[in-house]
Amino acid sequence: MSDTGKIKDVANTPSTMSTGAPAVSDRNSLTIGADGPIVLHDVHFLEQMAHFNREKTPERQPHAKGSGAFGVFETTEDVSAYTKAALFQPGASSEMLARFSTVAGEQGSPDTWRDVRGFSLKFYTSEGNYDLVGNNTPVFFVRDPMKFPHFIRSQKRLPASGLRDNHMQWDFWTNNPESAHQVTYLMGERGLPRTWRHMNGYGSHTYMWVNAGGDKFWVKYHFHTEQGMEFFSNQEAAKMAGDDADFHRRDLFDAIARGEHPSWIMSVQVMPYEEAKTYRINPFDLTKTWPHEDYPLIRVGKMTLNRNPENFFAQIEQAAFSPGNTVPGIGLSPDRMLLGRAFAYNDAQRNRIGTNFHQLPVNQPKVPVNTYMFDGQMAYHHSGDAPVYATNSGGRPWADETGAVADGWEADGTMVRTAYTLRSEDDDFSQPGKLVRKVFNDDQRAALVETVAGALLGGVREPVLSRAFDYWKSVDADVGARIEAKVRNHAAAKPVQGMGEG
Repeated sequence: MSDTGKIKDVANTPSTMSTGAPAVSDRNSLTIGADGPIVLHDVHFLEQMAHFNREKTPERQPHAKGSGAFGVFETTEDVSAYTKAALFQPGASSEMLARFSTVAGEQGSPDTWRDVRGFSLKFYTSEGNYDLVGNNTPVFFVRDPMKFPHFIRSQKRLPASGLRDNHMQWDFWTNNPESAHQVTYLMGERGLPRTWRHMNGYGSHTYMWVNAGGDKFWVKYHFHTEQGMEFFSNQEAAKMAGDDADFHRRDLFDAIARGEHPSWIMSVQVMPYEEAKTYRINPFDLTKTWPHEDYPLIRVGKMTLNRNPENFFAQIEQAAFSPGNTVPGIGLSPDRMLLGRAFAYNDAQRNRIGTNFHQLPVNQPKVPVNTYMFDGQMAYHHSGDAPVYATNSGGRPWADETGAVADGWEADGTMVRTAYTLRSEDDDFSQPGKLVRKVFNDDQRAALVETVAGALLGGVREPVLSRAFDYWKSVDADVGARIEAKVRNHAAAKPVQGMGEG
C-alpha cells in the first residue's frame, strides 16, 4: 500500500480474501450440492458478511430510513393442519411490532425516493419472538447471499464523489440478470407506494411450516393492505421528497394518532413438502414467485397497527429483526438468501446496537428466557450465580435434543460452488415478462418505459447502456425496444456542445 492506504493495481489483481489468499468465488457460496444448504466453514462468505455488517455505523446497512408502530395479529382461520405454531392457531392473538423502510437510502434520505420498501414484523408470541422480515414485493434482486454486499454497494454511493450513481446500479443489474423480476417491480408502481399503509407486504422467502403430527409444508407469506394499494407518480414522489422528506413516517404516525388503524390480511401459499423436489421452478429461488393457480392463497388472519411508539429511538431505531428468529412449527428452507440472512441479520445488530441487543425492551420476548449467552457489552439481565456452562450439576436446565429435527430437510451431495440446478422454467426473464404483459396495463407499461428510460438517461454509459437495452428486451421485446428508442432519440436530439460559430 502507498502512504495514503490506497491499494495499488486493484484492476489487475485477482480477487483475494483479506489475508491476501485467493478468493475462491465472489458469486457462489459453498453448499451441499447445487440445491443444498450453505455450510458453516464457507469462510469467505462468512468473512464477507461479517465485514459487510460492520461496514457502516451506527445506522442500519441497509434499510436505514424507516419507522413503525405496534399492533396485534389475530388468527381468524384454522391453519392448524399446516402448522403447530401457537400464534397461528385459531383465535390466537399476539402483540407485534412492524417496521417499514426504504432499502438504499440513508437516515436522512426522502421517504418517497423510488426504492423497494422493507416490511419487517416481530410477533411477541407465547413461544418466543417470531420475526418475519420481508419487503413490499414478493421477490428480491439476487438469489445467492454472496452477491448481497455487492448489490447493496451498487445502490449506495460512488467511492470518489460520494454520490449515488445510475451507471453502477445498472452495471450490477445487467451483469446479474436474475435481478430482472425485482427491477421490473421496482420500476413499476410498487417502487413508489403512496404511503406505507397503502402497500402490500411479503415474506418473500420460502419458509417451512410443521404441524402437530410432524407433517412438513413449504409456505410463502402475503400481507394485503385493507386500505387498498395506492401509488405516487414520478412527479408526485419527486415533489413530496422536497416538500416533506419524512412523509411516510409522518403519515403512519398521524393516521394511528387519529384512530385510523391500518390493517393487512395475512394469507399463505402452501406447497406440500414432496412437491418442492419436482416443481417446474425452484421453489426456494428468491427471484421467483409461485403461480397462484398452482398454490392459491389461504387466509390466516389479520394484522392491525394501533399504537405509536412512545420513543422513536428506543422502540423503533433499536428494534432488531432477523429471519433466523423462529418458533416451534415454523422453520427455514434451503433458500440460500434466507440461510445467509439468518446469520447476517442478528450479527448486524450485534455490531449496530451491541452484543446484548436482545435485552433491550423492544426486543425482549414476553416469555421467560434461560440462555447460555453471557456478559458482553451492556449486559443488563443476568442469571445470578447459576452455572454458566452445560452440562452442569447445579440444577440449571439445558437443551439436549438429538436425532432428526422437526423443521429440517434432507440434503446430500459434494460440496460445490455453483448456481442452483436449473429446472424447466428456471430462467430469469419469464416471470418479469409475464408481469409486464399480463399484470401491467397499457398505462402501466407506458409508465415503466418512461421510468426506465429516465433512469438510463441519468448518466448510464456504454457498455452498460447497451446491456440495459438487451436486459429489457429479454423481459419484453416491445417494452425493451420502446425504452431503447426513447433513450436513443433523446441522445440524437441533444444539441452538440461547442460546435457553434466562433
